[in-house]
Amino acid sequence: MPAEPTAPRLRDATVADLPALLALEAQFPGDRMSRRQFLHHLGNPRARLRVVLVDGLVKGYHLVLRRRFSRWARLYSIAVAHTARGAGLGRRLLADAERLARRGGACGLRLEVRQDNAAAVALYASAGYRRVKVLRRYYDDGGHGWRYARDWSADP
Repeated sequence: MPAEPTAPRLRDATVADLPALLALEAQFPGDRMSRRQFLHHLGNPRARLRVVLVDGLVKGYHLVLRRRFSRWARLYSIAVAHTARGAGLGRRLLADAERLARRGGACGLRLEVRQDNAAAVALYASAGYRRVKVLRRYYDDGGHGWRYARDWSADP
């Protein structure tokens, strides 16, 4: 009988996670983060790169950035392994990104998403994000995007 999977666990990413992060990025077409970008963000005090582990394996990550003098945080990237889809990891990663941004004093979180990424669009809409801008030919392959935002100062 197979062992029960362990509950997903979130933690800050480390350099040791780079092979898993790069393998995860390789699952997605275009606009991938490179080893150099991951290394930059791991050493950036204005960035939080977090991974979600299932059974000790990296199954997703998010990257939240804070600009100096901005009240907003930016969800720069979020990804879940194809093999882990449907397990709620995207929602868990988004909640963790929001928690970190709030704790860092942000008034809200902004992000960009491909218009053809139906699962991500549904996730952001269900989490209270508003579509605030159309981004024509935003992605390297010419794909269109949307900018979404969630302003916590407007929360009841």
